[in-house]
Amino acid sequence: MNIVQEEDRRVAHNAPQATKSRRAGAHSIPRWAYLLFAVLAVLVLLRSFERGIGTPGASEAPVRPVTVAKVITKDVPLYLDEIGTCAAYETVQVQAQVNGVIIGRHFQDGSDVKKGDLLFTIDPRPFQAALDQAKAQAELDRVTLKRQEDLRARKVISQQDYDTAVANAQKSQAAVESAQVNLDWCYVKSPINGRVGLRNVDVGNLVGPSIPSLVTIQGLDPIYTDFTVAENDLALVRKYLGGANVKVQTYLPDGTISPRVGDLYFIDNAVQPGSGTVKARGVTPNPDRALWPSEFVQVRFILDVLKNAMLVPSQAVQVSQSGPFVFVVKPDNTVDLRSVSPGQIQEGDLTVVESGVKPGETVVVTGQLALAPGAKVAPQPHVTASPGNSQESAASKGSM
Repeated sequence: MNIVQEEDRRVAHNAPQATKSRRAGAHSIPRWAYLLFAVLAVLVLLRSFERGIGTPGASEAPVRPVTVAKVITKDVPLYLDEIGTCAAYETVQVQAQVNGVIIGRHFQDGSDVKKGDLLFTIDPRPFQAALDQAKAQAELDRVTLKRQEDLRARKVISQQDYDTAVANAQKSQAAVESAQVNLDWCYVKSPINGRVGLRNVDVGNLVGPSIPSLVTIQGLDPIYTDFTVAENDLALVRKYLGGANVKVQTYLPDGTISPRVGDLYFIDNAVQPGSGTVKARGVTPNPDRALWPSEFVQVRFILDVLKNAMLVPSQAVQVSQSGPFVFVVKPDNTVDLRSVSPGQIQEGDLTVVESGVKPGETVVVTGQLALAPGAKVAPQPHVTASPGNSQESAASKGSM
């Protein structure tokens, strides 16, 4: 027990010294280390601050490249686009007026002829003989009348004999004229300027008034353009009908000919049951015979001319949930969103803008996808595609 007690006293005596040694070890880090750590922390903060000052644009939106164009003013048509067909201006079924045998044909099938050109010759000999006989009889009656006049002057014959002689002379003259007409009908001539079709008879055939036509001739210059107007458009058409600017423009769907402007010739007085359309017809110049009867064509029914209409490229007009809009570039190269009221598409891929912009303002044509009001842009002029590189079909011209 004495040994145990002695050991406890020794431990109790050394305990304060051990505590002091541990405290001394905890304070063994020098003060300069703490100072160095503080300096490094300050340097890191300063460096971070300098980087923030040196790159102020990092948080700003980038400048967007766009193409732009000016709002222009121009006189443009107000129109309706329709599909139509052409019809011959004149169609004649050439008929034989006398009975006889065809002894000559003087045209080529499908050729152009003029009024008065000889088409067929019917054997004229019987009709020439009839004419000669009528002329002989007319000469005899003329001499007889002369003799009766001399006798009447001497009061040798009665008034009745004289009247009979006068009537015979007139009847003989009428017979001559009739025989002359029959002889002229032996030479069948074209009654109009036009194009002949395929002949129905050949040389050697016996023809007459009772048989079908010899050939058909159609007048192609000018030519009719037939089309229809929808019932819903009648109110607009009636508003401008009879005006000086009402025209009918005709062109082929493939764009192989330039549009041809003609006059409105006819518009029907009733809506067609079932289709809900009204028939209309224009007269179109066709000097080169490029348009043919029954050919399908594109028709632009021009109702009026809009004076000084505002136009922008069609690509500039965008559509959102709020309606059509354009981006207008301001002098500081930022953009402003404008709601607009677009009208019809015109030649050159331009769209009429009825309100929302002013003439001379600059609008964004391409690059709108990444834009928002107030965005900064780098504008470049919009280049319109040349006709050789971009040819629209005629059907796309009539979008409204």
